[in-house]
Amino acid sequence: MDIWARSGPPQPIFPWKEREYPLITGSDIAGEVAELGSKVQSWAVGDRVVVYSGLSCGSCDYCLQGEQSMCPHYSILGEHTQGGFAEYVVVPAHNLQKIEDTLDFVPAAAIPAGFTTGWRLVVTAGQVRAGDDVLVLAAGGSVGVAAMQIARAAGGRVFAGASTEEKRRRAVEAGAAAAVDQATAFSQWVLDQTDGRGVDIVVDSLGMTWPESIRSLAHGGRLVCCGATLGNRPSFDIRELYQRHRSIVGAPMGNRSEFNRVVRLVEKGTLTPIIDSVFPLDGLADAHRRVDSRQFFGKVVVAV
Repeated sequence: MDIWARSGPPQPIFPWKEREYPLITGSDIAGEVAELGSKVQSWAVGDRVVVYSGLSCGSCDYCLQGEQSMCPHYSILGEHTQGGFAEYVVVPAHNLQKIEDTLDFVPAAAIPAGFTTGWRLVVTAGQVRAGDDVLVLAAGGSVGVAAMQIARAAGGRVFAGASTEEKRRRAVEAGAAAAVDQATAFSQWVLDQTDGRGVDIVVDSLGMTWPESIRSLAHGGRLVCCGATLGNRPSFDIRELYQRHRSIVGAPMGNRSEFNRVVRLVEKGTLTPIIDSVFPLDGLADAHRRVDSRQFFGKVVVAV
């Protein structure tokens, strides 16, 4: 997200207009409340918090249903507004979530986008159930790591797709039953792993892998997506969908309720953010280079 906010994605992102620069990026934020607005009464200076990064109007039909990410005015802190790579950041009070003293700020900062999106993909859109088989592509990224943990916590068996041998090894260490090179025609590998049945859910944030993802699904399986980092115009035969009762569901980010839930599960130790590396604020450029290199596994965090 920070790389795209800095340099722009390959294709324009619907529905937002061009960003205004200079822009401070950083969407996943944890820290202490330093100062309160004059009308804020529910928080105190010194409160330890993590920030829900979705910004919405709070009054449309979707917001009133608790679906903030469906709001027509939805935007993301640090991508479409000034964000968290600074000593101080101003956020709406209702975007704060208090965290326990036992939860360090570094793993707390790894929760918002990755785990909230992962929950939306696997639980809400994917409707995971105990015994399901789940294939997670881009398994080394923060959403992929979160989706694998959430699927396993729900009783699913997880297979991972990743672009390097090191990431595939790390994915297996993190609990995947097996891992595959997602740059290959992996659907036959998936069928081999599942005795010809296919998986119940594919988590695909890559886009151009959709044809193989669809062929990896069992009858009635769900392809859930939150991005198109490798391209947004995949070509596939729609008969492979409806003739096998398969479906595709978009899930760009979770709502506030889902965010609150994953925060509690991290506090309980049910879910555990995997931290790739921690950089100081004056090493922000190095943090970007780490993400740009695609060698990371888990979350790259900047400690201010």
